[in-house]
Amino acid sequence: MEANSKNQTKERLHPRNKHRDRYDFKELVACYPALKPFVFVNQYGSETIDFFNPEAVKSLNAALLKLHYNINEWSIPAGYLCPPIPGRADYIHYIADFLRSKNFGKFPKDLKVLDIGVGANCVYPLIGAAEYKWNFVGSDIDEIAVNSAKAILANNPQFDELIEIRHQTFQRTIFRGIIQENELFDISICNPPFHASANEAQSGTARKLKNLKAENKREIVLNFGGQSNELWCEGGEIAFLKAMIKQSKNYANNCFWFSSLVSKESNLRAVYSELKHFKAIEVVTLPMGQGNKTSRVVVWTFLTPEEQIKWKKERW
Repeated sequence: MEANSKNQTKERLHPRNKHRDRYDFKELVACYPALKPFVFVNQYGSETIDFFNPEAVKSLNAALLKLHYNINEWSIPAGYLCPPIPGRADYIHYIADFLRSKNFGKFPKDLKVLDIGVGANCVYPLIGAAEYKWNFVGSDIDEIAVNSAKAILANNPQFDELIEIRHQTFQRTIFRGIIQENELFDISICNPPFHASANEAQSGTARKLKNLKAENKREIVLNFGGQSNELWCEGGEIAFLKAMIKQSKNYANNCFWFSSLVSKESNLRAVYSELKHFKAIEVVTLPMGQGNKTSRVVVWTFLTPEEQIKWKKERW
């Protein structure tokens, strides 16, 4: 991807996103020397890395997290999702703005957030805790991912009081077994698996490689990694979102707002229909630039206006 194109992409990020400018590789390498072997000067005279190389991408992420969020010793097991940090930060900032808009223009304090599918990378809680001092519970069905997230936190004791990781041991459930009796969350966040099968995920990677105009043919590699539960589930994104909406109804009094990224615009109609069916009181869609495409976050609540006022008075 050409440098100018990258700049235009970054300009679409949230105004408070620390990654709007071009990566300063000299600063990144000074902060995280392990990145240096992966940095080179491209044909446009700009420093960059090979985004087809999983190790280069992982080192870039570690450098970004250390430089901008003071996160040390960040690593993930081979083959697990290594997400683009700017896009993850965007979700956090847009959620912060949404909650501020619901709180008379002030950021609520001491928020408690549930991250559904925290992954081995633990990125959403790390950024949210570093930027806003939010409290997080991160859940995941994958035990290796859970152990990885816990290992990251063990190396970053500044988050001891802010982030907790829980293993989801119930198959096909999202909230049950994670939200404890009488436990309250101000909002849940989720980046659901958006493919319906492993083959579909592989095809998506092939399209990504083509769009990046790779000069040489090479074996298809999911350069951001990803296990099956991270990238795909039976029925794809829409099946996951429908299950999440249905199950969220059972925790209407435990969580003020529920939210999820919706990658495919074509899924919005079904999402709105499902929310109407389960009688969501309020539904808001937040448009968001994600990389070289447009994404969005759908937020909903089952609390009545009176219950919302009571919640904010008692917690915010």
